[in-house]
This record gives sequence, structure tokens and C-alpha cells, in this order.
Amino acid sequence: MLADLLLAIGHFLIVFAIVTLLAMELMLLKPGLSGAAIEKLGRVDALYGGVAMLLIAVGFGRVFLGLKGSEFYTHNWLFWAKIAAFVAMGLLSIRPTRAILAWRRQAKADPSFAPGAAEIAATRRMVHAETAALVLVAILASLMARGIGL
Repeated sequence: MLADLLLAIGHFLIVFAIVTLLAMELMLLKPGLSGAAIEKLGRVDALYGGVAMLLIAVGFGRVFLGLKGSEFYTHNWLFWAKIAAFVAMGLLSIRPTRAILAWRRQAKADPSFAPGAAEIAATRRMVHAETAALVLVAILASLMARGIGL
């Protein structure tokens, strides 16, 4: 029971960290982004990726070590929809991460580098899409936790 409790607490805290990191990315992704802000954005994005991996590990820990048992999850179509939405989040994050990595390289080579407004706007749209996918994950998780979909 203690393992289940600790996994649940960890799972929720990690989700809150992901929300915070996405919000930080959106705050940093604004016209005039350059220099130190690009470097900070890169660190936030890398942390976001690491925290997302941690969420997967803790989430599957809940599936296989939690009190509900793996059948509760693996036999529920909402669980698989939630996993699909989370995978969509990961796929949506590829483009912003690639842009941020390119900006960091360019900023290291040329300290006066600043990405264009159109690049920043396109990257912001993708981060907004990631956020929308996360909202879908939360909705699916809430439904699933109540036994809907079994």
C-alpha cells in the first residue's frame, strides 16, 4: 500500500512539474528571444524531456505495482487512449526541441543571434498543442480512474 501511495504522489507531482515546464517554455518563447534566454529555454526543454520520461516510468510503476492491478489499466481502452495522447505530446515536442537546439547552436556561434518572430510563433503553437494534449491526458486519466472504459 505504501508503494502505491508513493507512486501516486510522485505521479501527480511529476504532472505538475510538466505543466510548470510547459508554462516556462511559453513564457520564454516570445519575440526578442536571444542569448541567455535561449540557453535557459534549452535547459527547460531538456528538463521537460527528462521529466516526461520519469512520468512514464512512475506511471508504469503504478500500472504494475499499484493496488488496482495491471488488468485495471491494460483492459481499459481509456488507458490506451491516454497513452496515445501522451505519445502525441511527445511527437508534438520534437519540432520545438529541434528548433531550440538549433537556436542554441546558432546563439553559441553568434551571440547576437535571435530567432525570427515567425519561428517563435510556430514553436509556441506546437507548445500550445502539447499543452492541449496534456489536458486530454488529464481528462482521460480522470475518466479511467473512475472505472469508465472497462
